[in-house]
Amino acid sequence: MHHAPDPLPELWSPAAIENPYPIYDYWRATQPIRWTGGDWQMFRYVDVQFFLRDPRLGADQFQIDPQWLADTGLAPLFEARAKMMLFTDPPDHTRLRTLVHRAFTPRVVESYRPLVQRIVDQLLDVAAARGEIELIGEFAYPLPVTVIAHMLGVPVNMHDQFRRWSDSLAAFIGGTTRPEAEVFPVALRAVIEMTDFFLALVAERRRAPRNDLLSALAQAEDGGDRLSEQELVANSILLLLAGHETTTNLIGNGTLALLRHPDQFALLRDRPELAASAIEELLRYDSPVQMTSRRALTDIEFQGHRIEAGQTVTVFIGSANRDPAQYEDPARLDLTRSDVRHLSFGHGPHYCLGAPLARLEGQVAISTLVRRFPNMRLLDERIAWRDNFALRGLQSLHLAL
Repeated sequence: MHHAPDPLPELWSPAAIENPYPIYDYWRATQPIRWTGGDWQMFRYVDVQFFLRDPRLGADQFQIDPQWLADTGLAPLFEARAKMMLFTDPPDHTRLRTLVHRAFTPRVVESYRPLVQRIVDQLLDVAAARGEIELIGEFAYPLPVTVIAHMLGVPVNMHDQFRRWSDSLAAFIGGTTRPEAEVFPVALRAVIEMTDFFLALVAERRRAPRNDLLSALAQAEDGGDRLSEQELVANSILLLLAGHETTTNLIGNGTLALLRHPDQFALLRDRPELAASAIEELLRYDSPVQMTSRRALTDIEFQGHRIEAGQTVTVFIGSANRDPAQYEDPARLDLTRSDVRHLSFGHGPHYCLGAPLARLEGQVAISTLVRRFPNMRLLDERIAWRDNFALRGLQSLHLAL
């Protein structure tokens, strides 16, 4: 017997942002393939995995009326989005990905370990002197943004500017409970400013290449293919955004989960060799990306349902990662769990390009935090989540070290 939580919160409500898992449990058990009138929703691991890799679905979800775009002046926003590899389909997607992939092979990423450790140590030295930390703003955010800025070759002193830009864009890309009329104009301004910023930087790198990712992308050719100016800028924006938006949430959500499970915190403290498997379990347990959408490119018959071309399929990664058919006792945090094949980095052709980097940053950040501050404790009475359902993360997290 499954009783609906009383009353079951709506998926996009503040209650769901606080804790979406009981809602997933309910739909997974009662209606795992659900047509809402606006989209198809998938809650089971097998279905989410299936749709993430099915080529009959496209990642370009927006079918937008060109007249509306012209009237609203929002065209640059959607054009930039359309050129990001996250939202393109083959053959464009394959080409973009091949060109960018070289910077993110496990071997290249591993070479960044000393840099990551150095930044982690510097940030924690400052906090140690004070005896407390606001983990998101003072650690979980600056770490990945410093690393990706370093990789791209953009000035690190622009952190605050990056943060403003990416907060504006995250609401547009990840969804929010705020009205579109508020979100779109702010995101548009961010895209225009970032475009100008990257265009200037790209021109500079084409004149005088350096040993950085932006130069590599500007020079990159794949069988005569080059990234167009627009593609270069859009994917630089995507890398900057993706390079920290989610890793910040991995470090924040992961640390909170450990603090709420003192036995698991103690386990990681006493057995530092668990760092790598701990990150996989923390990614599964409270995924930084809770859901993503695809558009059916053709009619699809699926388990007695007919998904029509053009309809949206929303897959709930956060629900798949807690599916009892896939994991024993899925609501339990267990850092020793083996074979954790979570879907937090996606699956199939859009599998997260930055996964090796996110794993490295998460491992170094969380294991160093636990090693250096074995007695840290939570100071917040209420946990403040960001107003974004798809990109699950904390606004802030105050810790006594």
